Amino acid sequence: MSARTRILPALVALAAVAAVLPAGAQQPATVKLGIVSFLTGPAASPFGIPGRNGAEIVIEALNAGKAPPPFDKVGFGGSKVEAKYVDEAGSAANVVTEFRNLVQRDQVDAVVGYVSSGSCLAVTPVAEELKALTVFYDCGTPRIFEEKPRRYVFRVSPHATMDNVAAARYVLAKKKNITSYSGINQNYAWGQDSWRDFEGAMKVLAPKATADKVLFPKLFAGEYGAEISTLLTSKSQILHTSFYDGDLESFIFQEQARGLDKRMTIIMTTGETAIWRLKDKMPDGTIIGARGANGPLARDTEINRWFQKIYTDRYNTPPTYPAYQMAQSLLGLKLAYEKAAAAGGKPNADAVAAAFTGLEFTGPAGHVKMALGEGHQGITETAYGTYKFNKQTKMPEIVDIVRFPAECVNPPPGIDADKWIAGGMKGAKC
Repeated sequence: MSARTRILPALVALAAVAAVLPAGAQQPATVKLGIVSFLTGPAASPFGIPGRNGAEIVIEALNAGKAPPPFDKVGFGGSKVEAKYVDEAGSAANVVTEFRNLVQRDQVDAVVGYVSSGSCLAVTPVAEELKALTVFYDCGTPRIFEEKPRRYVFRVSPHATMDNVAAARYVLAKKKNITSYSGINQNYAWGQDSWRDFEGAMKVLAPKATADKVLFPKLFAGEYGAEISTLLTSKSQILHTSFYDGDLESFIFQEQARGLDKRMTIIMTTGETAIWRLKDKMPDGTIIGARGANGPLARDTEINRWFQKIYTDRYNTPPTYPAYQMAQSLLGLKLAYEKAAAAGGKPNADAVAAAFTGLEFTGPAGHVKMALGEGHQGITETAYGTYKFNKQTKMPEIVDIVRFPAECVNPPPGIDADKWIAGGMKGAKC
């Protein structure tokens, strides 16, 4: 067969394909995402890996068109999603370098990531400088959108003010006549902001109660013997902690060895991440938060059941709140992308950012309203409950759950969190 004879059938086949495609139709371009989370180090197992796993299964489901409505369109607007996973571990300078590499070298369409508030504070000005669409999935400091308006940075997950205002409301609803409370929080933005908001809320809601021991050990210290000794001298009825990562689990083991949880009730704003790992090693009676209505605190909805099933089937453990927050972030970004793409063609960062601003949607953790930070910061309802290990089923349980509406525990638009709390949390709709 001559070369001419071999080429003719191929040309005929191409012509047949072209004949059935609409005029101007093209194969949808791939949407490239950078996914950043702790893959190594003390924050990896309890936080970074669940977040990364959440991204993996959600992206896989989206690419297969197997997510529930309104997320059932393949990929992002028909375009398959291609993800590059990057480790968040390292200094702030290293985190920024890796972010620049994703944007400038790898030419990703958006970056979704970051557990540490320090990472988010370092990345934010660079994202704005590079005009790079960025969605923070976990870091909780309120400062991101309070310091100045942002154009390209978004956060679907609520910030830490919600966690700590709700913690104070739960404590005071369940434990009467509190006269003294203490706190142990990591000495950087997340821990400092968390204690500020909890103490501020307690001053408003229980003005006669006083803060006793206020401790800020170094981030990732891992050893808390001196702090536990100090806390054992306190007569506080409540101990607040926003510890996360390996610090949380180390503290739990160390305080139990000395009976601190028998002296005061511990309220852990991120405690849900540890319950499936620690099981009966988590003290009964601990007040548990999940940075929103995530995990066992999530409502029983179709999309939540879907997410729990695909995650548990793949990883043989239920999803914890970092996985929920990653899922919510990706689903919000998908809707914003598709809203922007409705105008035709592959949307740029400016178009997606415009579509993302003020977006509302419902995901596995409930309804999200991008209400703060001029439409860049989400608010949701939240919930707290009390931990109980079920000896019959040998499974963790969270009981005595109380839910708080988003407008009860988040500041109104245009008001900084600390000023809202100091002003008596005016306008809270509880």
